[in-house]
Amino acid sequence: MFPSISLAQEIGLAVLLVAAIVWFTGLRHMRGDSDFHHPEPAGAEGLPMIPGQRGAAAHPMESVELTEAEKQAFAGLVRTIALH
Repeated sequence: MFPSISLAQEIGLAVLLVAAIVWFTGLRHMRGDSDFHHPEPAGAEGLPMIPGQRGAAAHPMESVELTEAEKQAFAGLVRTIALH
């Protein structure tokens, strides 16, 4: 094939090329050829993997009661960020 490289190098190059083609084909198959069609998201059905929001009365571990000092510190932080 190439006069400047040995037969072993040619075989290695061919194996590497075949492996790259197999890898690329497998990657395209796994992605489901999503590069060719991008449907527009229509409301909630556009993002099916994100669960819906729960109400305020969710699991007790998902909410934390702040002390008055923590509330004031948070309000100060928000004011500092809003000024920048």
